[in-house]
Amino acid sequence: MNWQQLISNKRLGQEEWHLKRKDDRTEFKRDYDRLIFSAPFRRLQNKTQVFPLPGSIFVHNRLTHSLEVASVGRSLGDDVARQLLLLHPELAETHLSEAGAIVSAACLAHDMGNPPFGHSGERAIATFFSEGKGIKYKPLVSEAQWSDIIHFDGNANAFRLLTHAFRGRRPGGFVMTYSTLASIVKYPYPATLAGSKPKFGFFCSEQPTYDRIAAELGIPQNAEGRFARYPLVYLVEAADDICYEIMDIEDAHKLKILGTDETIQLLIRFCEPSRHEHILHVLDTVDDINEKIGYLRSCAIGELERACVSTFVSHEQEILDGTFTGSLVKNLEPRIREAYRLCTEVSVARIYKSKDVVDIELAGYRIISQLIELFTDAVMFPDKEYSKLLLMRVSSQYEVSADDAYTRLMAVLDFISGMTDVFALDLYRKINGESLPMI
Repeated sequence: MNWQQLISNKRLGQEEWHLKRKDDRTEFKRDYDRLIFSAPFRRLQNKTQVFPLPGSIFVHNRLTHSLEVASVGRSLGDDVARQLLLLHPELAETHLSEAGAIVSAACLAHDMGNPPFGHSGERAIATFFSEGKGIKYKPLVSEAQWSDIIHFDGNANAFRLLTHAFRGRRPGGFVMTYSTLASIVKYPYPATLAGSKPKFGFFCSEQPTYDRIAAELGIPQNAEGRFARYPLVYLVEAADDICYEIMDIEDAHKLKILGTDETIQLLIRFCEPSRHEHILHVLDTVDDINEKIGYLRSCAIGELERACVSTFVSHEQEILDGTFTGSLVKNLEPRIREAYRLCTEVSVARIYKSKDVVDIELAGYRIISQLIELFTDAVMFPDKEYSKLLLMRVSSQYEVSADDAYTRLMAVLDFISGMTDVFALDLYRKINGESLPMI
């Protein structure tokens, strides 16, 4: 792969407009603005990140997480571009300098395909078909289509959301630039190649779109059909890795899952030992405990950002050759990698298995499972009286009356995955007669 071809401002669905704008180097900023003002992005404010939606203590939801990831992503992209342009001055006339804007836009979009209730929502969708009542629909679709459904993943769904021509929407979906779209595909292969991991990059309905983007940007694929990772994906992934790990630690401290001393020791490890004395002196000058942790959080993110930039630049050729393995975070210098590992260990043991997190996963699993059961039954048997009532709740943009079963089933998944936690819970209660509109 080469940078001259990799950074393209061509837009999906508006290819004929390419190079017609006088300020064509701002196309990637247009991507960012287009996402910020979109309804699917706004809905992230009511989608769970890790902890239940906030009560008296504010913690992160998908919206605040995505904004923070976009901020870190812009820094990563800008710093990488600055260093690469020093190494390769011949790239000065390319769009490489726009890497920060591309990565930032992709970071905004990276969670837009996630269903309500976090990862429990993904599992509820997948297992309804793989081991629940939905297994009866397997004979109605192809093997590749069934693989999409039983491996349902928010990453692939984000690519679908941005590119699919839903009814009433213009061709090309959000009409994003090829480079921004390529930057959100962390796993550039279809579900049939996912193996034991429920991660893949695009549904078979969107594979032709990704094939077109890959051909335009010069992204190669191996004999199996797996594409090389688009280079800027590593920066989007790193921004996400940095933010969710560090911010989950901060949220856990606010919720008193982690103590102050323990949190300080976890975060200060990211910093050079020679800086510890100065950092501890600064902490002594601050009385507010949350401000102390906030300062340490900023130090940790700064160290991680610097280290990820260094790793990307030092492995640039491997990344362009498609031979780099693992994420940037897993290839950091030993001290920072160990600090990150310790945070992950604590998160898995103490945060992701905490009572509040497990309770929201249990509730989300039940809510999503029942909604899927009811609406899949409705689209497969639309002549039933109850089906007609249910389908009146589905937006006209979703193709619930399509001729083929795969399109109808995907329409249900589009509808449900686009819900917020609050909307899904409200609909669940109304369907079960637990909540009625005021009469």
